[in-house]
Amino acid sequence: MTEPRSITSNIDLLLDTLPLHIRQSIEDGPDDKENLLEIVMDLGRLPEARYRGRERFLSDREVLQEDIDYVIQRIGAFGEDNRAGIPRTLHRISAIRNRSGKVIGLTCRVGRAVLGTIAIIRDLVESGRSLLLLGKPGVGKTTMLRETARVVAEDLRKRVVIVDTSNEIAGDGDIPHPGIGRARRMQVPRPAEQHGVMIEAVENHMPEVIVIDEIGTELEALAARTIAERGVQLIGTAHGNTLDNLMSNPTLSDLIGGIQAVTLGDDEARRRGTQKTVLERKAPPTFDVLVEIQSWDQVLVYTDVASAVDSILRGEEPQAELRSRDADGQVHIVPGSSAPSSYDGGDHNAFGGRRAERTERNGRARAERRIGPIASPAASQPQQRVYPFGVSRDRLERAIANLRVPAVIVRDMQEATMVMTLKNYYRQGSDRIRHAEDRGVPVYVLRNNTITQMERQLADVFHLQGGDDDEEALTIVPVMPAAARRSNGDTSKRLTDAMMEAEQAITKVMNGERSAVELTPRESYVRRLQHQLAERYNVNSESRGREPNRRVKIYRG
Repeated sequence: MTEPRSITSNIDLLLDTLPLHIRQSIEDGPDDKENLLEIVMDLGRLPEARYRGRERFLSDREVLQEDIDYVIQRIGAFGEDNRAGIPRTLHRISAIRNRSGKVIGLTCRVGRAVLGTIAIIRDLVESGRSLLLLGKPGVGKTTMLRETARVVAEDLRKRVVIVDTSNEIAGDGDIPHPGIGRARRMQVPRPAEQHGVMIEAVENHMPEVIVIDEIGTELEALAARTIAERGVQLIGTAHGNTLDNLMSNPTLSDLIGGIQAVTLGDDEARRRGTQKTVLERKAPPTFDVLVEIQSWDQVLVYTDVASAVDSILRGEEPQAELRSRDADGQVHIVPGSSAPSSYDGGDHNAFGGRRAERTERNGRARAERRIGPIASPAASQPQQRVYPFGVSRDRLERAIANLRVPAVIVRDMQEATMVMTLKNYYRQGSDRIRHAEDRGVPVYVLRNNTITQMERQLADVFHLQGGDDDEEALTIVPVMPAAARRSNGDTSKRLTDAMMEAEQAITKVMNGERSAVELTPRESYVRRLQHQLAERYNVNSESRGREPNRRVKIYRG
């Protein structure tokens, strides 16, 4: 069943608060008022109207202080978040103040109640599971949240309480906007008190559903978990565009279970084919379902947040549904879809290149972007027989297929012409690694067990040229055969020790054992690698001191 879409904006009430010459310019202008997004008034500048797809100046006269004061006198009082509204409407007026606190700029944003926007996710709302909405600013999160509250309260006849921090969901004034239907609204005196009002709503008013906009602090995330554990359905929005953003945010990652660094035993690390230090989900997610809003008519849905987070941390592609609504109002669902362009980002991110690995379906295109057209140099070279020691065979096979290089994977090291392993295994000094080196077989050490790393190393072996050869992208530690390495052993050991020290410091910081750790002074190239490692695990780092005692400090932001 599809729902008709209707829009209620009360835009005339907003225009009535504006100076006459600005209001007339909007009313007499060529643009449809229903496409108006906001009016900007900055002292000493021309007033500006922003519509969907275009902007235009409203007057050739600069905004005066009297114009700003005229608007302020006709709206509600500004709160601590510098936001005000018009009673019983959804319009929001935000202030810009000078150093003495005087308002010198206004952003008058048009608020609309759009009925029918949740048809695309209505089944998820009706399921009773907690639902988290993500999306970039202006994409319609609050509009969809408001319509969700109305549908749950009126159509499903549930007890709904809205925690309305900036009066953005139900409008300004003591009487809420009819766009929320039968839902009840609790206003928040100050933004810093939102978490307390969330708990108060559960303890005092016996809701079946709590609706929250803009969860943004650790206390609010903790309050959300407390509410979910009491059996109340949560429907909310959070700061972040995608699931990856949320996982990389140490403040809000608890909403999807939290991320922690875990040190595995040697046998378990070998069984998994990973490094000894891995990232894992810490607890069950607060929200069961996550929706990435791309527009009112297209969303990406993770119906099992716990499974999606676990897949990402394992370097796999999470299962999602791509839902779209056509012009006739019909909803189309494509199961098993993956995230679109926002997930095709660089190889370098907080989870050590896992995002690039998840876009392996575009592996050949990625490889061509990175190292240029594939084939000619490698085609004429002899076939390499690769023995993966502690490296995922499946990922190595995909890397070979992506690059189309003449290489095969062998199961016996005696047949190998090259060995590929991880630095943790190399440091352990395995007998098989030493025997390979003694036979003159080159051993290549990868920093991470990802397709991206394997592709780069294979590209180096087969002399594939071009692309991103900058130092920031370099994450491979090539190891020379033993005979050649004896003369350079001290340098290799110093680099290995430096990266091991950085890893241990990152683990301590992420687990909360230390708030900050200063590393041993190193040369600039090694410090650069340590900074890259810290960035990969989403912790902060900075260089301190003067040469030759300049060193890296790792800390939580």
